[in-house]
Amino acid sequence: MEEYIVFDKALTKADHVVLQSLARDIKTASSVRSRKSKGRDSDCDSGIGSEESSSSGDEAKAFPPQDDATTDQDIVALKASRNPKSAAFEPTIILSVDDCDAHLHPLLNNYLLQPYIQLARRIVRHETDVAMLTHLIIYFTTSVPSALVLFRHFTYTHAVLHFVMQMYYVGTYTLMQHQHIHQRGILAKTYGLFDRAFPYILDPLMGHTWNSYYYHHVKHHHVEGNGPDDLSSTIRYQRDSVPDFLHYVGRFFFLVWLDLPLYFLGKNRPGLAIRAAGSELATYAYYYFMSRLVGTKATLFVYILPFVMLRMGLMVGNWGQHAFVDSDEPDSDFRSSITVVDVASNRFCFNDGYHTSHHLNPLRHWRDHPISFLEQKHTYAKEGALVFHDIDFLMITFRLLRKDYEHLAKCLVPMGDQIHLTMDGRVKLLKRLTRKFTEEEIAEKFRKVQ
Repeated sequence: MEEYIVFDKALTKADHVVLQSLARDIKTASSVRSRKSKGRDSDCDSGIGSEESSSSGDEAKAFPPQDDATTDQDIVALKASRNPKSAAFEPTIILSVDDCDAHLHPLLNNYLLQPYIQLARRIVRHETDVAMLTHLIIYFTTSVPSALVLFRHFTYTHAVLHFVMQMYYVGTYTLMQHQHIHQRGILAKTYGLFDRAFPYILDPLMGHTWNSYYYHHVKHHHVEGNGPDDLSSTIRYQRDSVPDFLHYVGRFFFLVWLDLPLYFLGKNRPGLAIRAAGSELATYAYYYFMSRLVGTKATLFVYILPFVMLRMGLMVGNWGQHAFVDSDEPDSDFRSSITVVDVASNRFCFNDGYHTSHHLNPLRHWRDHPISFLEQKHTYAKEGALVFHDIDFLMITFRLLRKDYEHLAKCLVPMGDQIHLTMDGRVKLLKRLTRKFTEEEIAEKFRKVQ
């Protein structure tokens, strides 16, 4: 099955290492399986995953990955590349390329790039994260001036171009903010005031309401973990159903401003309820003020349209992140979230594709996700975790709604017992994992000890 693995030239170095490691595992397990199955028939088309294909555990033991030494070397190299004290340290400067200096004239590298890197490493919270300062500079020299000009002198041509620019920025910005809300900042403590202030300027320009991302994602989603009390949970929906998807997106879009404060009240956290409601409603009031007193058309393109697109995009992405949930262990992070090794999620969105790793440890730094994945690779395989490649979360949602399981099966990077599934077996596995949970199943599977 390794012939289906696609190595995109734009993959990050870390993603390339991860995908190579998984491809080696597939090749090793397949060759061992081939030798052991000579002379007997083998049915690998059950589509039921790890639990039944090797219930005794003998199958998993018979075909262990044989590249542990290589994997260990990969882990050491990746750790060195993110360690400022190592000679192999490689800070991320811009997201589009890994080796900026190789693309510059030596004079520009020596007298422009290297001084900037040295300065930026002292400004950012983690020395790896030079790219975050780079992007702050980009946003404050493009998005902010563009918005100010639109409010002063509106033209539809400028408005459309501004909106397109913001849609190009929003994915990277949102995942930079994702790091911000989990790490409580992205800049060094010396610059704490600006670190706390800039989201109040940039968030509305990118479609975020003030602080709502923090309250919903950190204080709610990671507490509930796609369980029955999670307002963005997918378990009550058939994940390949268009009507279910529209209901899911619609409820979040129109009611989250009310549902989230009510959730906090129900959990006896009135302070969070007041702050969540206050932040959301204050942003709406700001939109109204800007529309009435400054400019309606500019407000539409600068704030309202990005808000609409982001809210829909967040739910489309979350649907893909939590579309595949194992009914046997739906509360397992390994079996209720997925990993995606692709360019859009990991090169341009700070390794957002490592969603399982993020749920296992929400405080994990984004550069550590590939390392953690390699360190826990055998656990991922044993737990029946799903890894996809050459596809992002948005396209996973799109393919599911088209019921295009064949394409998703080809994008699956099988681990452990999944390696021995045929394509039909993969399709059956994926279909089983997108089934809607009944309320009886939810009550049984998520029963809490009082």
